[in-house]
Amino acid sequence: MSASSFIRALKNEGLSVVEVGDWRTHNRNHVGPWGPVHGVMMHHTVTKGTAKTVRICRDGYAGLPGPLCHGVIAKDGKVHLVGYGRANHAGSGDDDVLRAVIAEKALPPDNEANTDGNRHFYGFECENLGDGKDPWPAVQVEAMEAAAAAVCRVHDWNGPSVIGHLEWQPGKIDPRGVSMAGLRRRVDERLSQG
Repeated sequence: MSASSFIRALKNEGLSVVEVGDWRTHNRNHVGPWGPVHGVMMHHTVTKGTAKTVRICRDGYAGLPGPLCHGVIAKDGKVHLVGYGRANHAGSGDDDVLRAVIAEKALPPDNEANTDGNRHFYGFECENLGDGKDPWPAVQVEAMEAAAAAVCRVHDWNGPSVIGHLEWQPGKIDPRGVSMAGLRRRVDERLSQG
């Protein structure tokens, strides 16, 4: 999917999209391949404030250059596009999980980190402190559902192609406070409605 197809898919799903700088060509493709892409990964940011969150996700920080995802889903449900191509969001994860995502089967426990996830997943960072107390507004969770469904629709994937970082890499907890099983059900329901 091209960057133009990506933004069109998000808008067609009813999302409000904000383009940030040179997002269409802002990536980490020079350090390794992006693709084949097999799924969508959701994260929480551990940040507060949309402007700060978008800046960090676009630029990265010492030791982890940006982009840190493809889109930032803010508390108000807007999707801020910060990169397209390889992004530093997934890190290394479990090859058994990747095989399950490709086959759209139930996920096994993530018990190793032996596979480059930045190559194989679209990533959405969702503005939340990840402390189990910061609320997830309904409009934000709906935007997570719509963004995941938009990508799935283009690739002819279903809900099982959507995972949380906590299901990919041992020790990760994000997106804390959002049921990934519930999100996958919502994505499947949305896709079934055409």
